[in-house]
Amino acid sequence: MTDIDHIENAIGRFGLYQTWILILVTISRYPTEFQLTNVVFILPSVEYVCLDEQASNATNYCPCDNPEYDTSVIINSVTSTWDLICGRTQLASLAQSMLQVGILAGSLLYGYISDRYGRKIATCLAFTTTVIFVIISAVVPEIWMFLVCRFLIGTGVGGTMLCSYILVIELSGKSFRAYLTGLFEISYLTGYLVHPIIAYYVREWRYLQLVTSVPWVFVLLNFWLLPESPRWLITMGKKEEAIRILTTIAKRNNRPTDDIKSIVDKIEQETQQERKQEYGSYIDLFKTPKIRIYSIIIAFVWFCCAHTFFGINQYIGRLQGNLYLNVILSAASLIPGIFLVILASLYLRRKLAVITSFSTAAISLLVFIFIPEDSHAVSLTFAIIGQLGAYTSFVQIYLYSSEIFPTIIRNSAMGFASMFARFGSFIAPFVVNIGIEWVSITIFSVLAFCAGFLCLLLPETQNIALLNTIQETEKPNDKQ
Repeated sequence: MTDIDHIENAIGRFGLYQTWILILVTISRYPTEFQLTNVVFILPSVEYVCLDEQASNATNYCPCDNPEYDTSVIINSVTSTWDLICGRTQLASLAQSMLQVGILAGSLLYGYISDRYGRKIATCLAFTTTVIFVIISAVVPEIWMFLVCRFLIGTGVGGTMLCSYILVIELSGKSFRAYLTGLFEISYLTGYLVHPIIAYYVREWRYLQLVTSVPWVFVLLNFWLLPESPRWLITMGKKEEAIRILTTIAKRNNRPTDDIKSIVDKIEQETQQERKQEYGSYIDLFKTPKIRIYSIIIAFVWFCCAHTFFGINQYIGRLQGNLYLNVILSAASLIPGIFLVILASLYLRRKLAVITSFSTAAISLLVFIFIPEDSHAVSLTFAIIGQLGAYTSFVQIYLYSSEIFPTIIRNSAMGFASMFARFGSFIAPFVVNIGIEWVSITIFSVLAFCAGFLCLLLPETQNIALLNTIQETEKPNDKQ
């Protein structure tokens, strides 16, 4: 691995132009972020009084053909719209899981599109399809149509999460990547924080879906304003277009442009010496020994990370207290995570930082098991600490994974890892629903410990330039 970042030398580590792109991408990601946090508001577990004659107005009586739902917290939800109670509760679980299945498919699909056809087209398509299917989901008349929309929304969400991140990372210099780990989370955290406030005032799920898709105007701007990744263009042999984009960025950042052609020539020469193919695919993740090992380890780490994070996230939604306040507190508790991630990325080795986050999540969850049931505040506190540990590990593993894999297969590798993350998040609700609290929490804790241990087997990537080819990655590495 190399310490020299030629792209940073050409356009700066992160100037005004990259800042504008980050702002545009951040706003465009809000529809995606809202879909990741809306399950507790549109698919809640709703109390009801059964008005059937044999039920005698019993609460939550099954079976029930004439339920009268409690509207004190949420006026209308997917659960109440299609009566997802009693024998139909599995449809509510399926609706939650369909988003994760869609994210899985989208991670694979858009990962391939991004590596094959470019970061820009993949990112713009992901942004657009997410907004379109969110709007459609708000007006569909049948539950099966909603389930289909949840899947299609998920494909866009999966593409957005991966492709926009990789594009911004590849537009920045290596010395700024530590800050990007935190800056890129602004959309998720602010969306997570604002969503319960919006949901408090918009308590009908159809209107809530429409309101949270409002940033569609900014989504359309991406087709005109987003640049293609110069690193991808050079790796694909599109030298002239890379020079044009780098020159534009350098001018916007008030940097000299005289040396850009020579810098691109140098990168192209280095890449051509190593490159044996025009573009990567998922097969390339298993052709060579180092990449193969990294792919398997990263996939399992992402599985454990997503399983723990989404499991804790759903568990917090079931804790005692006000739903909206619990979610706001959960979101606010993650804000320090941004600063912790940035500090860890700047001053700690990647492996140490990630392992510390996983260990924090695992230990806090073990403590949670022994907290008395009537200590609601203490339970919420340790659940939030566990969520913070899982969250910071998730943020850092995004950066760590993008640094491990070369440009030619970076998005494919991230898509493959994200696929396993979806497996983890898909089964998280079932673990939460086991019914024995200490068993569920122990599973989350053990998997967090496993993820931290596996990170010991990965290479150190702090302060290295992003590699472009598989051959560069396979070379002996003394930064372990």
